[in-house]
Formats: sequence, structure tokens, C-alpha cells
Amino acid sequence: MKTISFPQTGLRASNVVLGLMRIAGLDDETVRGLYDSAREAGINTFDHADIYGPTRHACEERFGQAVRLSATERESIVIQSKVGIRPGFFDFSKEHIVRTVEESLAALRTDYLDVLLLHRPDTLVEPEEVAAAFDELHAAGKVVNFGVSNHTPGQIELLKTAVRRPLVANQVQLSITHCPMIASGVAANMGGLDQSVDRDNGLLDHARLNGITLQAWSPFQKGFFDGVFLGDRENYAELNDALDELAEKYEVTPTGIAVAWITRHPANMQVVLGTTNPGRVAESAAGSDLPLTREEWYRLFRTAGHVLP
Repeated sequence: MKTISFPQTGLRASNVVLGLMRIAGLDDETVRGLYDSAREAGINTFDHADIYGPTRHACEERFGQAVRLSATERESIVIQSKVGIRPGFFDFSKEHIVRTVEESLAALRTDYLDVLLLHRPDTLVEPEEVAAAFDELHAAGKVVNFGVSNHTPGQIELLKTAVRRPLVANQVQLSITHCPMIASGVAANMGGLDQSVDRDNGLLDHARLNGITLQAWSPFQKGFFDGVFLGDRENYAELNDALDELAEKYEVTPTGIAVAWITRHPANMQVVLGTTNPGRVAESAAGSDLPLTREEWYRLFRTAGHVLP
């Protein structure tokens, strides 16, 4: 398992992350088995959010009840959670951020979060309130590092006018078939080509220039929760042929190759899994550090339907 170092911090994390948004209905033994399978595969990073589950903090509480980390084990892993989404609106107020983190810590049965991400952008954000919340949480030892999710470069720069802690991560949707932040740059300046439209104001380059780790969620989704491309030969026959051939070459599954397409990028991204299947966790982890060649990487890009001008 490849690990990455978050710039501006001493934090080292696996480049494959286990997301835990679907564990609310699982029993203790199943949750522990999922956690153990991740650890055996070399994964040390676990992703939560206050909204995951049928009620607030449900998945965090399920994790805390089932896993019961010892002090030594807690120090060996990275736990991150997210805050800011409320029913019908977004909320980056100081009061909501601080209260939610305290609730998350109680649910997870831990004293601190290694990383806290602001979930979806709050257009009513007041950077000074976010800064005050971050400062209070950091001073109290409740959050070590901070970041964002689904934010544009401009939204990040706005936060930085007041926030004094480094923003170390940005969690964004990314897969071979859904990669506008990569595809638009490849086709820059091509008039009349939809792919050339910059939909995020240069998010990829901004992250690399500013030492922000990109975390790819929905790494197997066709688009926005449109189902997975793996095995979809009706819409992605050529892509699946390429995945199968490369899987055979590298002695992994197509799932591992789909992960490797993201981890191969020199931006040192992380891949956030959403599976509750221990076997799929192991298959994904196998793609952590595969040395796809440029030709292989671009072959997957092209067969997914993207244009090389």
C-alpha cells in the first residue's frame, strides 16, 4: 500500500481510503470484519461524515460501537469526518461546526479527528466564523488538520483570507468516466468541444500548486450516481476490454486497475471507497501503487470516451 504525506503536516495516510457511509445497518461483527480487511490490505485512513446514515452521526456511532479502538490502534490510523450539510441547507457557522465535531467525537468514541473537511460549499460562508471554529477545535486538541470537500479554487482562496490553519485536502468526485477536472485540461482551448469547458476553475492545477491532497469519491461511478462502469459493456465495452487486459497483465482485477488510474496521477490523490464488501476492499487496495505506463493510462482515458485533440 502506497502512503502519501499531506503537505504542510506530518500526517501520512494510505492512498486508498475506506469510506463508511453505508455501515449503519451492519452488525458489530460485519463492521469489524470490514475494518480488519482494510487494515490487512494496508489501509489506515477512514472517512466519515455527520450526515452518513439514516440519522445524524449514525454511521460514526456504528463504527465507534463496533470497532472500539485501543489507544495504540487509534494512533496508527487516520480518521476524518465532514461537516456542513443540514436538511435543506448548508451551514458553516462556528456554532454548527464546533457542535457537530463534538457530536462526531462522541459517536466515534475518540478524542480527536485527524482531518475535518467542510462538506459541500456554503455560499453564505463567513470565513471569519470558519477560522474561529477551526482555531477553537485545534487549540482544544479536537481536530488536528482541516480541509474541504467539493470546493473550487476560488472558494478555497476565500476561506484562506481568514483561516489560519492549512487546508490540506479537497474531496471531489472522480473516476475514469467522470473526470472533468482532468479532461478539460487535456482539451483546453478547443472551441465547440464540451470536454474543453472548465467546470471547476482549474481545481486540479490549483491543488498541485498549493499542496492540497485530492481525495476521489465515487471512483467507479459512471457519472453522478449513474451506476458503475465496471462490467458495463453496453455503454463502456472498449473501456472494459482495456480494464480486463490490464488486469491480466498486472495480476489484479479490473477494480484494481480503476483505482490505479487515479493513484497513478502525479497529483498523489487518494481514492475513497464506498464498499462494504471486504473482497472489493482488497481488490481496490491492489491498485494502490501499480505502475501504469503513460500509454496505458491514456488508453483508459480514451476508451472511457474522452477526447485527445
